[in-house]
Amino acid sequence: MFNVRFSLTMSTSFDIVAKLWNLCNVLRDDGVQYSSYVTELTYLLFLKMSEEQNAEKPIPPEYRWKTLTDKEGTELLQHYRKLLVALGESKNESIKAIFANAQTSLRQPRHLHTLVTNIAQLDWYSAREEGLGDLYEGLLQKNAEESKSGAGQYFTPRTLIDSMVRCMQPQAGETIHDPACGTLGFLVAADRYIKDRTDELLNLTITQQNFQKEEAFVGVELVPDTRRLAIMNALLHDIHSPILLGDTLSNEGKALKNADLVLANPPFGTKKGGGAPSRDDFTFATSNKQLAFLQHIYRSLRTPTSKTPGGRAAVVLPDNVLFEDNTGAKIRADLMEKCNLHTILRLPTGIFYAQGVKTNVLFFQRHKKDTDGTKNVWVYDMRNNMPKFGKRTPLTEAHFKDFEKSYGKDANGGSQRKDLGEDGRFRKFSRKEIADRNENLDINWLRDESSDDNNGLPEPEVLAASILDRLQTAAKEIKALQKELVK
Repeated sequence: MFNVRFSLTMSTSFDIVAKLWNLCNVLRDDGVQYSSYVTELTYLLFLKMSEEQNAEKPIPPEYRWKTLTDKEGTELLQHYRKLLVALGESKNESIKAIFANAQTSLRQPRHLHTLVTNIAQLDWYSAREEGLGDLYEGLLQKNAEESKSGAGQYFTPRTLIDSMVRCMQPQAGETIHDPACGTLGFLVAADRYIKDRTDELLNLTITQQNFQKEEAFVGVELVPDTRRLAIMNALLHDIHSPILLGDTLSNEGKALKNADLVLANPPFGTKKGGGAPSRDDFTFATSNKQLAFLQHIYRSLRTPTSKTPGGRAAVVLPDNVLFEDNTGAKIRADLMEKCNLHTILRLPTGIFYAQGVKTNVLFFQRHKKDTDGTKNVWVYDMRNNMPKFGKRTPLTEAHFKDFEKSYGKDANGGSQRKDLGEDGRFRKFSRKEIADRNENLDINWLRDESSDDNNGLPEPEVLAASILDRLQTAAKEIKALQKELVK
């Protein structure tokens, strides 16, 4: 439905995003929770953006944007509720996905009228020129920055996403997966990277263009409302590939295979409801979602042939995946047998809005055999002696420049690299050294000189989020253990 080009300047988009976020005051006044803000706005924005893009043909005339501007009072609210139900039953798959099970939390007609009026008065000409996709992603980011919304748990900082994409260098014609896609940040960034290098796909054949728009990307999201936002994001970036509603850690995930590239930030914590993932093809059973996702990802990569290289991946994972004993050690060993785990990036603290955990990016490529895939692992420490990132000190593209230079131009870690020694940020560790550490990849050698400030504690809100996350995870593990004991 949409054909959107990215902006050369973002000033107008920032202004519009700020105005849209201010409308959330109206939603709050009507009792709408933070977690529902963007979902509620998405319904209205879809209709307005369809009008702005002359893309209303699939929408029945009686449910288009203009029908909202022509009504007031109780009539407007009743019409809006009817509209949501009708579009949720649309024969158009994209519209049906956006409005599936849609309900409004608005109770006061005057609040709905205020939203419609203010959205109509935005500078839509400038928004079209700069890119409606940029505008929507800006709204998603604003929502993630608001700690009360809880959106930070699935929103990966764009600067981190872009750095991972630049390292992985996605190419036209590749199949790119995100098995826990959230609002689609990774796939949108990969799409943008490819379009920037193919003159918005115009350098490709028609067949290649159709593949890029309709088949190149596959995303899976477990939460229906989050998937709704992902589909909206995809449409605004002219991506029509499948965004599936499902659980990658169930047997549904077995269909996700032969990926040329996986980009992901799997959710933290244990399997919902306790117990292990229900996949029956996993070699190592675990209730740790990140370890389960890691197992899925390296198994889903394309095995190399004489004509095609092995699939590659860049995955955000918390520290516990690197050091957990028993099953964790077995999964890491299996990963390093089947893949070349060539690089680990130790990320700074405080970069995730709703999580206080320490995180890393693992970069690896599928080996031609199931053994002896990893010879050396290069670790870049971007955590020690770095600023305490948060709202006051945002993470920027500049912070990743030295890492990307050290990583090199080869997406699969094949560039010539230099071990910088104990005083440097980039070091090489042999497979034997790691095996001698009981497969522990949580490797730290730099003394954090900044830890003397504030006793090394992160910002209070980050510390509180970390404590809460650990308590919730522990509670789930205890419940899972209780269920096993009852059996």
